[in-house]
Amino acid sequence: MASTVSTTSTTPASTALTTRPGRWIDGWNAEDPAQWAADGRRIAKRNLGWSIFAEFLGFVVWQLWSIVVVMLPDAGFAISASEQFWLISVPTLVGATLRFPYTFAVARFGGRNWTIVSACLLLVPAILLGIVVQHPEATFWLLLVIAALSGVGGGNFASSMANITYFFPQKEKGWALGLNAAGGNLGAAVAQLLVPIVVTLGAAGTLNLGLAGFVWIPLIVVAIVGAWMAMDNISTARSDFAGVAAALREPHLWIMAVLYIGTFGSFIGFAGVFPKLIRDQFPDFSEFHIGTAALSLAFLGALVGSLARPYGGRLADRIGGARMTIVSFAVMIAATIAVVATLPLGSFWLFLGLFLVLFCATGIGNGATYRMIPSIFAARGAAKAGEEHGVSTQRQAAAATGIIAAIGAYGGFLIPQVLNASQSATGAYTAAFWAFVALYAGMAVLTAVVYLVPRASLDRRIV
Repeated sequence: MASTVSTTSTTPASTALTTRPGRWIDGWNAEDPAQWAADGRRIAKRNLGWSIFAEFLGFVVWQLWSIVVVMLPDAGFAISASEQFWLISVPTLVGATLRFPYTFAVARFGGRNWTIVSACLLLVPAILLGIVVQHPEATFWLLLVIAALSGVGGGNFASSMANITYFFPQKEKGWALGLNAAGGNLGAAVAQLLVPIVVTLGAAGTLNLGLAGFVWIPLIVVAIVGAWMAMDNISTARSDFAGVAAALREPHLWIMAVLYIGTFGSFIGFAGVFPKLIRDQFPDFSEFHIGTAALSLAFLGALVGSLARPYGGRLADRIGGARMTIVSFAVMIAATIAVVATLPLGSFWLFLGLFLVLFCATGIGNGATYRMIPSIFAARGAAKAGEEHGVSTQRQAAAATGIIAAIGAYGGFLIPQVLNASQSATGAYTAAFWAFVALYAGMAVLTAVVYLVPRASLDRRIV
């Protein structure tokens, strides 16, 4: 039997929420001020909190191999540099691909239900990683399969963002989605910070590498139980297949997907490969020992990029998304060129500082490009005013956001593989860095030409 959540005499009947078994909520309308004030805000914030926690763990599992890979040789694994790059990049490839079905899973199964399922799936790669790294005789192909399974953590971002979109009114979506995204991105930094400490603490000169996977199991269980007991399914959540189809026909979706590969793809790609770059270029600085525990400073890259992301959106609000995106690419170009120019100096601290500038620029670029999407589709809607079209530009923008996020994540596969190709062909990473400079320059020019020049197709607006 349905139970009423909000039935006060001051609340109109149309705003009342009812619940059904399985924590399903009927009648949800975040845009209804009375409903939002009575129960909606409290329910939405509770779901947001557990969503952030579950997505954070998804990013942790997604990025575990980025830090574990550099420890495999010390654990007795005979593994080549090229194979290490594949173990770093394949989880990102799988995670990016899973973002497409994960986006629609919330409407199909319910946000609470899918959070439980997706969190349960994290247990599989975490447990298998903890087991396989204790067996140096394991084949590369077995390692690769288990690394690929950790890609389920990358899919969590899409379903988590889709779920939170349904809970908040339009005026608060940016704040909620920003918190959700930043909380998830921090998982990459935390994984790279804690894993070296956990596997060396008290190990007396050896590695308890299995803990790299096992240590996260209690937290994953907490996320599963928390989602089961505290999250909700919204019956009004529906997948907008018409909006997706319309967005896919919009050329600006594909332009923005390319730009997001450059910003978010660079963030997640460099975050994954940064521990290996430090180990290769500055082996004496790959770990700092505090007692029996080891600390890698590679986590600082993902941390800086994650914390910078909200500021990218805020700056884009002030000076424009396209301008801020171009500034971000310009800083990325300058930092990358500086890395190439200063590598012969052999200064680890200069190398680290320049990469932190690069990570900061990718984070700001993430926020700026994401901010451009609704502005572009709003301009497209104004330009098409009076025309007959079956799907609103607002629906297209919502659909495009998920698609662009998924495509952009493929950059996390491309970055390590370009570095791999450069090292295999030339014995150094210089060629890869120059390729990145050329790509960033092309993306900056593309942004300027398309979005800083007033066009009739964008209602003569500068995005």
